[in-house]
Amino acid sequence: MYRPRLTDKILSRKLKGKGAVLIQGPKWCGKTTSAEQMAKSILYMSKPEDVKANLIAADIDPSKLLQGETPRLIDEWQIAPKLWDAVRFEVDHRNAVGQFILTGSAVPPDTGEIFHTGTGRFAWIKMRPMTLFESGESSGEISLKALFEQPEQILAENKIDDIDRLAFLICRGGWPGAIDMEYDIALEQAFDYFDAIVNTDISRVDNVQRDSERAKRLMKSYSRHQGTQTAYTVLRDDICVNDAETLTEDTVYAYTNALRKIFVIEDMPAWNPNLRSKTAIRTSDTRYFIDPSIATASLGLGPNDLVKDLNTMDLFFETLCVRDLRVYAESLDGQVYHYRDKSGLECDAVVHLRNGSFGLIEVKLGGDKLIEEGVENLKKFSSKIDTDKMKEPSFMMVLTGIGKYAYRREDGVYVVPVGCLRD
Repeated sequence: MYRPRLTDKILSRKLKGKGAVLIQGPKWCGKTTSAEQMAKSILYMSKPEDVKANLIAADIDPSKLLQGETPRLIDEWQIAPKLWDAVRFEVDHRNAVGQFILTGSAVPPDTGEIFHTGTGRFAWIKMRPMTLFESGESSGEISLKALFEQPEQILAENKIDDIDRLAFLICRGGWPGAIDMEYDIALEQAFDYFDAIVNTDISRVDNVQRDSERAKRLMKSYSRHQGTQTAYTVLRDDICVNDAETLTEDTVYAYTNALRKIFVIEDMPAWNPNLRSKTAIRTSDTRYFIDPSIATASLGLGPNDLVKDLNTMDLFFETLCVRDLRVYAESLDGQVYHYRDKSGLECDAVVHLRNGSFGLIEVKLGGDKLIEEGVENLKKFSSKIDTDKMKEPSFMMVLTGIGKYAYRREDGVYVVPVGCLRD
């Protein structure tokens, strides 16, 4: 049974305004299934029995592959990069919206050819693994959109008020195919995904052979540095401990860039607000995998390991929250940023909408002490923002894992378990 995705609404809207829509994201996140719901005809470029013929046709006359009822889905288009310009040409000459949906699980390799950007013809959508709301593990009683309207009261019961359940959801991840599997089988999927990345995908993305063991060490290092602004030099030194060969910073960058091209890594940009005082703001991106299960699988961790080490669990819980916040924010035409300054003051997530409104979010696993720490941090940061030059925060929220209820404190800060949240 198809589970509706938040990107479905975005896709429907984009098709009404553009000739073609490109959906990009990691393998197995549901791009094709989602696109199939709206497509009237489909071309599966990677279908084993047709792939050779498709490549020949794409090389000789790609327009032949574009014939069919619209919207026409071109699945895994990047296998034949010439299709990009062919689609652009068709959109121009048909002069109609909603013609094509393209899906891709990798950025096409650089062949030296110059492709048109598609400006004015294409819209882009990034699809990620399922949020807890999409997979049915969040009740969705608290809307991120509604928080921007500053409700005086909120109350909802957390659907995941159990540390063991939360640990399982972190390790299972939001992969659609794993949602309805048995407990142990569902957990195996992230490990299989990790194996596929290091053994084949990291090399196939640009046809550059890369060492699988080195890829494993890089991903382990990246996992340990989730939620930090760790430099490539640190990652290199981390890998070199067990690497017989000399490793350059450029090599580490090449490996991480390959992971970025297959949408395994999705770092978070820094937020640069107007502040009352002159504060040096850290501008480096914050390290994240696109799903927390990739990080736990990289380190060989399961739910029991996380429950026994709550500091580590807190690290990967943040990655889960960032995944969900990104999906929710993009459905509201917003983005998620991270803030940190030279003094060490930071904010885990800033949801910034196109109209300039923004909300400040601290992520805490749970417990009164950690919630209070999060609240104080939010207030301290908020007091630094120059509201003469920009808007004041629409809301401040502590996003928790454990906790029975979502509620608004007397000081106006919202405390919301992730098991209650939606877009």
